[in-house]
Amino acid sequence: MYRWEITRAALEQRVFAIIRSDSYEHVTATADTLLGAGITSMEISLTTPFALDAIGTLRRETDDDSIVGAGTVLDATSARMAIDAGARFLVSPSLDAEVIRTGHRYGVPVFPGVATPTEMVRAMELGADALKLFPASAHDPGWLRDVRAALPHAPVLPTGGVTLETAPEWIAAGAVACGMGSALTAGDRETVAKRVTALLQRLEDAVPAPPRGGRS
Repeated sequence: MYRWEITRAALEQRVFAIIRSDSYEHVTATADTLLGAGITSMEISLTTPFALDAIGTLRRETDDDSIVGAGTVLDATSARMAIDAGARFLVSPSLDAEVIRTGHRYGVPVFPGVATPTEMVRAMELGADALKLFPASAHDPGWLRDVRAALPHAPVLPTGGVTLETAPEWIAAGAVACGMGSALTAGDRETVAKRVTALLQRLEDAVPAPPRGGRS
């Protein structure tokens, strides 16, 4: 897949799961639960022990419809290791030009962390494929709506503190997708499956309608 195709697939459901844990076993079990519930895109945080092994396992054991990436990628070395392990996209809490360059060198999309309009513009200048607004809890959907009035082309991914209640509000404000951790992943298989089904429908319903009229 080309980089733009991976980006589109990773964000297609308007939510991607963030898995951060204290063990390889818990990561792979959580990923299996999410996949069974219908989530197709997830990032494995590199703060997790043996995260690269988990990424490799998931890449081998899932089909091409499952988009597994690496999160908390802080530098070019970590980016290359994650790519070698099989990560199909990279996410960072910060804006680092070398992480973006490394991902793009190997055809992998990068979603760097941003917190201000200045950082958003800088990230887009560096070629970021989408922009992780982090932490989203420091802002609100109204803030994003105001920013997108000036930067309507900014593909923003609120992450950090996004809840089941606020995720549709972020999408309605113009976010292309939301990153969600324990708010999405906690619970047994049945609980997660019901939560995912309801959330996906709410996110689809929240997508703003395209503008009407205008010149052709």
